[in-house]
Amino acid sequence: MNNKKIPVAIIGASGYTGLELLKLLITHPIFEIVYIGNSEGEVRVEELHPSLKGVLSQSVLKSNAKEIAKVADLAFLALPHKTAMGFASELLELGVKVVDLSADYRLELDTYEAYYCKHTDKENLQNAVYGLPEFYRNEIKNSSLVANPGCYPTAALLSLLPFCDLIDENFPIFIDAKSGVSGAGKKCTPKTHFVSIDENIFAYNPLMHRHQPEIAEKMRLQSKKEFDINFVPHLLPLIRGEMVDSYMLLKDEGVDAPSLLKEFYKNERFVRIYDKPVDIKSPSGTNFCDIFAKVEGKKLYLNAAIDNILRGSSSQAVVNANIMFQLEENLGIPTISYVP
Repeated sequence: MNNKKIPVAIIGASGYTGLELLKLLITHPIFEIVYIGNSEGEVRVEELHPSLKGVLSQSVLKSNAKEIAKVADLAFLALPHKTAMGFASELLELGVKVVDLSADYRLELDTYEAYYCKHTDKENLQNAVYGLPEFYRNEIKNSSLVANPGCYPTAALLSLLPFCDLIDENFPIFIDAKSGVSGAGKKCTPKTHFVSIDENIFAYNPLMHRHQPEIAEKMRLQSKKEFDINFVPHLLPLIRGEMVDSYMLLKDEGVDAPSLLKEFYKNERFVRIYDKPVDIKSPSGTNFCDIFAKVEGKKLYLNAAIDNILRGSSSQAVVNANIMFQLEENLGIPTISYVP
């Protein structure tokens, strides 16, 4: 492996995913943080994130694509949708590779515009690669633009996709998902306010959440089949962590789901198959996706857990960057969970 440093930029460093990217890249043996940007600048990173005091002291600049291109080979975009595509298109034109953590390049054009907004970078959208390494590794290797998956789709798809040929598409798939409050972003809202979420749980955007079409689209593209996805997310009174439970009918009885999963993912470093239901805490702080499966007749239950702001966002983004630059996938990627 070539040990030459690769200069990278983090744009949108103010939020939780930006902080996680900083934490991961500070200790990365090859990627070197040369540019940190947000919408305002004029602050030091340890002021923006006091937890980094004594660890990283660097200026946070007002994000500028031309200045980024002068110093960086790769940019991580931890920006809201619509804002990200403007930066990405300019950076790509200037020769900078991009890992985008927003939704701007995850979906086909019609689906994106139906659930988000008008797309202003259709050319690059056509060339973007969906950043789920277990399924798109070869495409990621040759890409200059990787669209990091959503957190809920990451856990849902890793559990569902191995069964696409066995699921009876004549019946709906029900997905019951739950996430910690960090998944809602740093800005406080009435739902994420302490007095609302503490000792509480509630559904939000049931059957209308933007991750529903993302899951359905990727299942269709992988299987060439149309699945009726019914997705309901819930907010938990936790900082981080995510659990996704999926319920469906199989075409036939007698499927050994645990053995199928173990065989399917036998060479994958960051997928762990369990013989009992998984929990949110065990993958917390890591890039692992933990999966459990149970079959009763034709009924299939899938149970998956990830860290929503690591495997569901920032650590998966770094894995994708590693692949883009022909590095070992697990380079700088956390595997020790936050337990107890």
